[in-house]
Amino acid sequence: MKDAARLESVIEILALHGAAKKPLDRVSHGYFKTRRYIGSKDRQAISAHVYGIMRHRASCDWWALERGLSPLLMEPINAARIRLLSYLWIHEKMKRETFGILFSGEQYAPEKLSDKECSIFEKLPELQAKSPWIEGEFPEWLYPFLKRRFGENLTAEMAAFLEQAPLDLRVNTLKATREDALKSLERAGLEVLPSSLSPWGLRSEERENITQTKAFQEGHVEVQDEGSQLIANLMDVLPGQSILDLCAGAGGKTLALAALLENKGRVVATDVAEWRLKRAKERMKRAGAFNVELRAITGFHDKWLKRQKERFDRVLIDAPCSGTGTWRRNPDQKWNITEKDIKELCVIQASLLEGAAPLVKRGGYLVYATCSLLLEENQDIAASFLETNPEFTLAPCGLDGASFLSLSPLQNGTDGFFAAKFVRVVE
Repeated sequence: MKDAARLESVIEILALHGAAKKPLDRVSHGYFKTRRYIGSKDRQAISAHVYGIMRHRASCDWWALERGLSPLLMEPINAARIRLLSYLWIHEKMKRETFGILFSGEQYAPEKLSDKECSIFEKLPELQAKSPWIEGEFPEWLYPFLKRRFGENLTAEMAAFLEQAPLDLRVNTLKATREDALKSLERAGLEVLPSSLSPWGLRSEERENITQTKAFQEGHVEVQDEGSQLIANLMDVLPGQSILDLCAGAGGKTLALAALLENKGRVVATDVAEWRLKRAKERMKRAGAFNVELRAITGFHDKWLKRQKERFDRVLIDAPCSGTGTWRRNPDQKWNITEKDIKELCVIQASLLEGAAPLVKRGGYLVYATCSLLLEENQDIAASFLETNPEFTLAPCGLDGASFLSLSPLQNGTDGFFAAKFVRVVE
């Protein structure tokens, strides 16, 4: 594809995303699936622009708004064009004459620029002097939440979220050692290194097509952020124990827990969305995890769940959350979340902890985890739980003996994660 055709695809994907209100990765996948003629290098180039624009949407919208163009009030196709123009101009610093060549209106190229669109081309902005949410590329309403979390480090922390996340893998110890998996991936031509925090982790800075490798297809490795791996690790699972993964989703942490059990004992993976568990079934088979029971539930009023009081040595709540810790991978999420969503999620998170507490054996662990950055979803939820549940105490589970596991791209090179570990007191 020529550069102009690539830009037209960028506009089309952004317009589809704006109209469909679906996750960006799903929209992009659907777009490329119906256009098999687009080669891998073209897909990579198109995706780089799409995700770059989404990461920098705050500054792109600000730049346009200063010139009387408001993408938020436009039809999706027009908003997509304006954001692409702003991104190319202020972030990629494309030369003015190049725009006329690329936006030619010829076959497969974007339409010619209108007079209004040409107002984009002015002096480059000094973003360092702009509002923190413009500089940090996040919605304005999130500023007090993020400022409370990061304080004076906010600017640096947000800058780290604008970088592309690496490809992290977890070695499935049911089938391979880290050394064996590393050699297998190297033979496949992938540049990978052992990760620094997880004992089973591998990392590639390139966006490799890992699913085509023998190591992945035979279940020796799974795609999983290093921070997520650490949450499984802090549960101190022992072979033969009974584990409940209460909000299992597609089973990423379930697989890690099954490996720690060495196929001894059992892991029960539950979720209210049965379709998510169906996706997990094939992953369990590939990983050779035969001690996992997948169970759809209706909530804490589920008849099966009511019969499970004090049945589990370890209970994991991978709670639904704002996903603010995953902005490197899912930059569109920061533009979809609202303050109302945060308040509603906090209610759900608190209820999950209260509902899961009776399921833990005396002396067992209850672990609460999110991929959120916000104190409201993390430390505040943990503190409230401890106040109302004196039979539980807080067990330090963070790096270097910290009370909580709290990770960020800047500090740890992982996605943003939080975990609190509670021990049920033995009477």
